[in-house]
Amino acid sequence: MQYYPYLVPVVILIVGPATWVEKFPEARGTRQSPVDIVTSRASSGGSAPPLVWRYSVNHPRSVVNPGYCWRVDENGYDSELRGGPLGSDVYKLQQWHCHWGSVNGEGSEHTVDGRAFSGELHLVHWNTSKYNSFTEAAGQPDGLAVLGVLLMVGSKHDELDKVVRLLPYIQHKGDKVTFSEPLNPANLLPKRIAYWTYPGSLTTPPCTESVTWILFKEPVQVSAEQVRLNLCYYVNGKNV
Repeated sequence: MQYYPYLVPVVILIVGPATWVEKFPEARGTRQSPVDIVTSRASSGGSAPPLVWRYSVNHPRSVVNPGYCWRVDENGYDSELRGGPLGSDVYKLQQWHCHWGSVNGEGSEHTVDGRAFSGELHLVHWNTSKYNSFTEAAGQPDGLAVLGVLLMVGSKHDELDKVVRLLPYIQHKGDKVTFSEPLNPANLLPKRIAYWTYPGSLTTPPCTESVTWILFKEPVQVSAEQVRLNLCYYVNGKNV
C-alpha cells in the first residue's frame, strides 16, 4: 500500500538521559533520541515520496520478555518498508515493542509540545539494501528505520489486544509464547498517515545514532483496561 505524508518536518530539540554518556560515548552525539516535537518549529517536507510498507500476516510469531519490555520478533520475514525519508532502500521489520510508563499518560518516549502519551509503539526495521544483518545495520547511520506510534486512552485496540492477552504468560525474563492467531503489524498503524521524521538514535544504550525516525502524528487509541494491564506488567518489576 502507498501513503503520502501530509507533513514531514525536521525536529531539532534533543533530550535524553545525561548519565548514559559516561559508559556510552555515542550518547554525546548530535542526533540523540527521543526528542520533544515542537510543532511550531517543524518545517514542511513538501512533496516527499510515498511511504510504502508490506507485512506478512500468517507466519509464526512469538512474544518474548527480554527483561525490559515485551517484544514481538519478526526477523524480517516477508516484509518491506521504503519511500518517504528512506528513499529507494528497502527495510525489513525485525521486531516491534512498546514503551509504557508507571503512570497512565506518561509512558511515551517522544513528546509533542511537551505532552507525553500513555505509551509508544516502535516497529523496528533494518536496511537490507546496504547491510547483511540487523546487527551490522544497527551500527550504521542509515541502518535502522523505526515507525513510532503514540498511544492514548480511548477505544479498545483489537490487534494490540492479541499481545495484551498473553502478558500474564511472559512475566519473567526469557518467557516466550507463540501466537495462536494471525497478526497484522499494519493494523497497529494509524489511519491518517501524516508523520514527523528526523535522523536520530536508539533510545536506550548503546544509544547508537543509526535510526531514521518516522513518528506518526495521529495517536492510536487503546482502552483503559489495556493500559492498566501493561502498567501492571511493568510495575510488577519484571521490566524497566
